[in-house]
Amino acid sequence: MTTVPTSPRPDADWWREAVFYQVYVRSFADGTGDGVGDLAGIRSRLPYLTELGVDALWITPFYPSPMHDHGYDVADPRDVEPVFGDLAAFDALLADAHARGIRVTIDLVPNHSSHDHEWFAEALTAPPGSAARARYFFRDGRGPDGVEPPNNWPSVFGGPAWTRVPDGQWYLHLFAPEQPDLDYANPEVVADLEETLGFWLDRGVDGFRIDVAHGMAKPAGLPDMVPAEDTGLFADDGPGDLRFDQDHVHQLHQRVRAVLDRYPDRMAVGEVWVFDDERLAQYLRPDELHLAFNFRLLTADWDAAELRSAVEHSLATVASTPAPACWVLSNHDRPRHVTRYGGGAVGTRRARAAALLQLALPGVAYVYNGDELGMPDVDLPDEVLQDPIWERSGHTERGRDGCRVPVPWSGDQPSYGFSTTPDTWLPMPAGWAPLTVEAQEQDPDSMLSLYRVALRLRRGSPAFTGDGLEWLPAPDGCLAFRRPGGLVCLLNLSGGPVPLPEGQVLLASEPVTDGTVPDDGAVWLQA
Repeated sequence: MTTVPTSPRPDADWWREAVFYQVYVRSFADGTGDGVGDLAGIRSRLPYLTELGVDALWITPFYPSPMHDHGYDVADPRDVEPVFGDLAAFDALLADAHARGIRVTIDLVPNHSSHDHEWFAEALTAPPGSAARARYFFRDGRGPDGVEPPNNWPSVFGGPAWTRVPDGQWYLHLFAPEQPDLDYANPEVVADLEETLGFWLDRGVDGFRIDVAHGMAKPAGLPDMVPAEDTGLFADDGPGDLRFDQDHVHQLHQRVRAVLDRYPDRMAVGEVWVFDDERLAQYLRPDELHLAFNFRLLTADWDAAELRSAVEHSLATVASTPAPACWVLSNHDRPRHVTRYGGGAVGTRRARAAALLQLALPGVAYVYNGDELGMPDVDLPDEVLQDPIWERSGHTERGRDGCRVPVPWSGDQPSYGFSTTPDTWLPMPAGWAPLTVEAQEQDPDSMLSLYRVALRLRRGSPAFTGDGLEWLPAPDGCLAFRRPGGLVCLLNLSGGPVPLPEGQVLLASEPVTDGTVPDDGAVWLQA
């Protein structure tokens, strides 16, 4: 059993090698029986997370929201949505997590508010040019009588990034119309963000994941952008895409960091969909973000050259910064890697190997709830889809619901212990009994058992020490590297078995008893 400390260890750099567990709050555990995950559900499953061996949680938005984008449309950033609980429930979760030595970080959604936010309600009733509208991007339209949007920017969710209000002006929303963008050129907006940070830091949260961290600044005059071939979900369309990665966004991250630095042991990680190494590194300067997700590993195909390139670029990005690399294989916005890697037995086998690759790399790892169970995406029927992308795309893009289906805990029928009702917010499929925590806990060869052993080794073995890695000679179609502490990781994508390197086997994603590493397998050794 895992030793449980009485509180997180006091360490200003606790996050540098941490394993964070992303809790998609709607889908992790339902403590109230309404079919929707909540804070009480998370609290009830803290023993499981302790046994898994994670260091910290990232909890997705639980704030008051009309749920047009399932919580990423925030009506009040300093309270709790009643479907998830209340502030007392959050405080209890935080206290219990800390008692188990688990840090708690929460989602910060600064780029936009909900259209139900009191500020936006005030803006809609205020005249053009008013102080209320200056908190957002209200602009006159173009063309005869202003009937055309102020510029050509598309919404990430499909359609134009502008919606017209009855008095004729338009407002900007990079995402859904129900998510109007805030204007951080307005000091009042900046001050409100700082107040939100302080509110949660004073309650004891250990840090933040900053949503759309590269989108909070807009260019003066909001000029037209260069049309891109792919303006899909979080695509990095480069310098011609004026919606994101504007130089003055860094001033905002300096303001955020200044608040964080007033509290010991706190951190922030940015969702930064920028693939240029030098541009991404700018977010990691000493007075900005502590961490930034590098999505190269998440977007790489199951190919040795692509995976090696993803690792090399990620390490190159942080080489000139104070930050460690930050590795992620899946999250609530992208298809789960079991599915990306082929689905079924093939995808699961590859996902097992990818887990050992991710957890062997130096730096920080983020695990999405269900990764440790080998959860795949679910092909949901049209009538249950809820992601705004489905409607905004005219039913041409199915959106992200498939990777957000609730976690299965026990039993052989939906809702598999997630809730006391089978009618969960997204339906759970038949046939998931082998995926449940209950089933996998009894199987030493399960995905869950693999993760538990891997996280125990990662935390406790001196083989994992050191920040860098050295690439080792490897057969064609394989990757092999050594950490300074002596860990050797070999990943085999060659199409056939390859010889097992010399050393003591610490862990393997597939059996290596015959002296070979099978195709789509990975192994950890102590050199």
